[in-house]
Amino acid sequence: MTTDALILSEIRGPVAVVTLNRPHAMNALSRALRTQLARTMHTLDADSEVRAIVLTGAGVRAFSAGLDLKEMGTDPEALGSAGNKRPEDDPLRAIEACRCPVIGAINGVAVTGGFELALGCDVLLASPNARFADTHVRVGVLPGWGLSQKLARIIGPSRAKELSFTGRFIDAAQADAWGLVSRVVPQPDLMAEAVALAEEMAQADPVFLGNLKQLIDDGLDGTFGDGRALERDRSKAWNEALTPEALEARRESVMIRGRSETAS
Repeated sequence: MTTDALILSEIRGPVAVVTLNRPHAMNALSRALRTQLARTMHTLDADSEVRAIVLTGAGVRAFSAGLDLKEMGTDPEALGSAGNKRPEDDPLRAIEACRCPVIGAINGVAVTGGFELALGCDVLLASPNARFADTHVRVGVLPGWGLSQKLARIIGPSRAKELSFTGRFIDAAQADAWGLVSRVVPQPDLMAEAVALAEEMAQADPVFLGNLKQLIDDGLDGTFGDGRALERDRSKAWNEALTPEALEARRESVMIRGRSETAS
């Protein structure tokens, strides 16, 4: 495990576990933490041995309480640095740009900037301690990491507006019912479940998985029709490059895996 004051990074075979490490401050996103997180994600993304990443927060109280408001109140550049002044130090961009899947293990509250960070992950698992809130309306700062667009696409515009216009919290059960998280996992099992899911994803061919992730994300950036056209074009190019031998090898692999899963 590589340890510093703000980020913990551990490689477990093909899976990397990244932990926001300011539990005394509810893992608030100070400027230094944001920079270190972005650089950690870039480093892991460049490591071909890493095939999936789990992102979580230290402790059981918070995934992240969002931007460090205390820092923002004393540093005139703190708010601006949360945006795109240095794109390479933007943690949300770094998470979204990862070639491999990023699983968010939401162990506690995910508020505003922390909520946006969670929404940058590909899959969310939540413990019963998880709670989500968009409090931009309470602090009078417009979202800049995509929350105003992503949340409505995930849970629908009416629910998204209800949350964003009130700053109200929802608990893990409500987040599950609304499709915000994939599922709720008992707190003691959260990390084991997230790592197991990451290990399962890591079994896939990394080039194929990267292309599939990119196809889904790029399709979501446009209309449904745009996405269908994009899928047709990329599918044609990818599938025409496959050889019969490669398809047969993969068919055998699928059958073997299917037998083992049925037996278990």
